[in-house]
Amino acid sequence: MYTKAPTPEEIEATGLAVEDFVSEAVEPWPDNLVPLLLFQFLRTQWRSGAGGPSGLDYTVMHRKMDRMGLDPDEYDQLEHDIQIMEIAALNCIYAKT
Repeated sequence: MYTKAPTPEEIEATGLAVEDFVSEAVEPWPDNLVPLLLFQFLRTQWRSGAGGPSGLDYTVMHRKMDRMGLDPDEYDQLEHDIQIMEIAALNCIYAKT
């Protein structure tokens, strides 16, 4: 999701074809669907500074979650799930390649 795909020219230079990189769609587990959809909704809500993204804008996240009709346990679990995804995304963004 946060890894830049190679250009067709870069792929061709390796002797491979674009078709070599096509994969089957991955279906999320039902327990992960709501966090995934919320994370996708938040894709434009990153806080950024001079060094790049630092995390999601929780004000926007909490506003969206407030409208989802969650009970307190669901709210806490969804917030936790998003934080795990946020950390994983930041690790990918700042991974040394």
